Amino acid sequence: MTEAAVSARRSRISAEREAELYEAVLDLLREVGYESLTMDAVATRTRSSKATLYRQWGGKPELVVRALKHNQRVSLADIDTGSLRGDLTEMVERSDDCRMERDNALMRGLSYAIHKDPELHRALRDVLIAPEITGLNEMLRRAVERGEVPEGHPALQYVVHMLIGAFAARDLIDDRPVDRAFLRSYVDAVILPALGV
Repeated sequence: MTEAAVSARRSRISAEREAELYEAVLDLLREVGYESLTMDAVATRTRSSKATLYRQWGGKPELVVRALKHNQRVSLADIDTGSLRGDLTEMVERSDDCRMERDNALMRGLSYAIHKDPELHRALRDVLIAPEITGLNEMLRRAVERGEVPEGHPALQYVVHMLIGAFAARDLIDDRPVDRAFLRSYVDAVILPALGV
């Protein structure tokens, strides 16, 4: 579904009401998980009609992903400090340790559902992942243009994998959530050296 179509459908709900709905959806996700979250539960929690929810978001996958997008506080497309190190550092500094911990718990809870629900997987890729990959690719393109990273460097295509890997591995290996201190160290010890910066 295109951004314009979604925006047109959502135009009947005020920005404040939309934010309220998204917070309720995220709270329910934390409480019961994706599989047990129902549109009935969202309607009850938000004092909305199910018909309104379906009309505005089409279904659970789109509503959940839009709630996650609304919750997103850092966008890579908004960062341009003039250097790759500066851009990656700014990305880390705009993050919040408490929010990252809560968001990581949400994503961990969604990971199984993503593999079982193709609609959820598509919505996550379209709404959350693709725009951030575009922002990251733009950041890397600027680094190449400035001569910080050689054009065609083999590690360029793996930066997104390195970033996602940091989140998954920290929890899995260290049984700790990602925080800014870890990400700062990871950027300096892994990502920048891999790119020759």
